Amino acid sequence: MSQNLAPPPGGPAKVRSRRGFAPWLSEDPEKRSVQVGVAGTVLIHLLLLLFMPGYFAAKHATPPRPRAARKFNIQIVPSPVKLVPAKPRMKYVEANPNAPESIPDHTNNVSDRNQRVAQEKPNPNRHSDMPTTQGRKDIQAVQIVDGRLTKPEEAAPVPIPAQARLAKAPTQRKEQNPRAGIDKTQGTDAKGFASNIGKRVNNQANVPEPITGGAQGPLVGSFSTGMPQIDPRHPQPRRTLELHVRPAVFAENKFGTENVGVTALDSRWSNYGVYMKRMSEIVQTEWDRILAEGAINQSGGSSVSVRFIMNSKGEIARILGVEVSDGISDEAKAACVSGITNRAPYGAWTEDMISVLGDQQELTFTFFYQ
Repeated sequence: MSQNLAPPPGGPAKVRSRRGFAPWLSEDPEKRSVQVGVAGTVLIHLLLLLFMPGYFAAKHATPPRPRAARKFNIQIVPSPVKLVPAKPRMKYVEANPNAPESIPDHTNNVSDRNQRVAQEKPNPNRHSDMPTTQGRKDIQAVQIVDGRLTKPEEAAPVPIPAQARLAKAPTQRKEQNPRAGIDKTQGTDAKGFASNIGKRVNNQANVPEPITGGAQGPLVGSFSTGMPQIDPRHPQPRRTLELHVRPAVFAENKFGTENVGVTALDSRWSNYGVYMKRMSEIVQTEWDRILAEGAINQSGGSSVSVRFIMNSKGEIARILGVEVSDGISDEAKAACVSGITNRAPYGAWTEDMISVLGDQQELTFTFFYQ
């Protein structure tokens, strides 16, 4: 008699389901548990190798710094080549024509003559290239003397009182007689003696006819004879020496110099100084003519500054700008520009001027309405 054992309900179905999910698993439960454990261990290590480096890097990483604004910095490295310092720019000044000529030791001022700084009242322990002047504090001094460019009108003669007229002493003319001739007397014998006979005449002179008068001529009565008599109650006007220079606008300069003499400044002669003096006088004369003919009246204390370019041909290449003070009318402004441009060109520059100034030069003329 045989006996067959039936499997527990649901048993084969579960085995089939595990093998269908993982066919590589063993049917033996003990082996299958070992296989699952090994597979889990390998999976955990793979996950650790994949995520742990990023975790530690993020944990110990330095936090990012805030981005600062960009700055532009320039550092100039000293050149190994020794640089030659540039020469100071020349400054044109207007010298005193009545001061003696003398070459200064050191100066950047140029003019139409050599001159050494001096003034009538010295300023002890001071030495400036300009004498002491009183004037405006908002300008630079280029003039030290005031004058006129046009010939001054003759002043009306002051009538002299009758008692102060010339007192003349009575005079007597000196007698003058023509030179007397000489008569020569000689006989017929060529070897004989001859004689010259002349008539004696007093006060002989080279005159065609005799002039009657005294033997001694006029006598000098006193030193004041023939000289004008001075009346203290009616003094004559004092004569002044008129300077042929432009009307001046002085600048304030309290330094001065300790040198005593006729008012002068330090300046050296140059063709540039001669050129600028002639040009400034031409511009001054033309400006005065425009104001007189146009009857332009401008309030005192105002000024106009004109910046322009002059080339080596003496032409006004272009006007760079015109600066005016308050209250300047359009006519007064235009008169200043025309005073510069109307008489151009002013003549070609010399070779030494071109070597120093180049082919063109920027100039500024300032016109003051007083």
